Amino acid sequence: MAFSAIFFLDNKGQVLISRNYRGNVEMSMIENFMPLLLSKEEDGSSSPIFKKDNVYFLWSKYKNIYMVCTTKRNINISLSFAFLFKVKQIFIEYFGDLEQESIRDNFILMYELLDEIMDFGYPQITETAILQEYITQEGYKLKQGAPRPPAAVTNAVSWRSEGIKYRKNELFMDVIESINFLVNTRSTVIHSEILGQILINCCLSGMPEVSLCFNDNVLFNQNQKNVHVVDFEDLKFHSCVRLSRFESERVISFIPPDKDFELMSYRITNRVKPFLFVEANVQRFTHSRMEITVKVKGQFKESLTATDVAIIIPVPSDASSPKFGTAKGYVEWVPEESVIIWTINSIKGGKEFTMKAHVGLPSVEAEEPEGKPPIRVKFKIQYVAASGLQIKYVRIIEKSTYQAISWVRCLTKSGDFQIRI
Repeated sequence: MAFSAIFFLDNKGQVLISRNYRGNVEMSMIENFMPLLLSKEEDGSSSPIFKKDNVYFLWSKYKNIYMVCTTKRNINISLSFAFLFKVKQIFIEYFGDLEQESIRDNFILMYELLDEIMDFGYPQITETAILQEYITQEGYKLKQGAPRPPAAVTNAVSWRSEGIKYRKNELFMDVIESINFLVNTRSTVIHSEILGQILINCCLSGMPEVSLCFNDNVLFNQNQKNVHVVDFEDLKFHSCVRLSRFESERVISFIPPDKDFELMSYRITNRVKPFLFVEANVQRFTHSRMEITVKVKGQFKESLTATDVAIIIPVPSDASSPKFGTAKGYVEWVPEESVIIWTINSIKGGKEFTMKAHVGLPSVEAEEPEGKPPIRVKFKIQYVAASGLQIKYVRIIEKSTYQAISWVRCLTKSGDFQIRI
């Protein structure tokens, strides 16, 4: 990836700030960007990449700011847009937000940052924690003493600084999985997946080496047909992970950044179960009333509990005079949203509950909309990962041989969980 220049434009196409890195593209070429954008939007063919006279414009918009890069080379597009996103995040962390006002008030600091995050068109330092070691907001000055880059810049580990110290060394790890589930009117599952992520809060001193391994029935795109296997797809790792060791040993080894970060994310489409089974039956009686019966059952171990359960049932917008009956939880009618919300604080595994609702309808039946809204389900289950993922071990090694404690928590929750009726 090698950019020629980067520009920040307002919504009228005026250049607020720019930086020329290579000098092989005329800076005046940016005048073609806004006319190209408007013409593409008019004919409905707008894209994040434009071309004009052998010059490519790669752009991204945030609020009222256009970030535009120019190049003549055939570059890695995904990496280029990842860099633009990272630049935006750096400025937001420095200025609180990225707007015309923040650019005008901080243009000297922005030039300094643009010089550090890219060198001759190549990304250099994109970790805000490292940049903040020697580029400060207050005086826009280096630290006292002879100017020199921070240790993390010259180390192999650019995402972590040396000299970090904690009184108590701990590593907190959260495995969070969201279930997306869609059931049609014939009670057939037409879409199901698990979206997972492993979040870490690192409170470790020095430069620790962390290794973790999953349970034996976890596979990573090995295409083995086994109903007891958790097959991960769309794996994405933080840049700290040693991919070579993961490929050879299936062990995730890394030197962690300080504090909070996402270690990895993944998707699973095989063996997805809903955990909460919800069934609804709707009956209309002439044009005067409607009866809705909803059943919910916990399809998980008896030792587990689903909490913060909410079942959101749509009703006609002209419904009135609701009456409810349930032995568990409480029911609320929200007329402004045309829904009934059945809330249950907790459901033990294997338990089943029923709710009945009666609503009045006008004598003149309104036209049915083209599509009825689905039932939506929300819940959380602590201490379990829906995929069956378990962390077999966590090892922390640091040259000072201090004692460290690792904590692992699992959470399964509803994502886009819908049942059509």
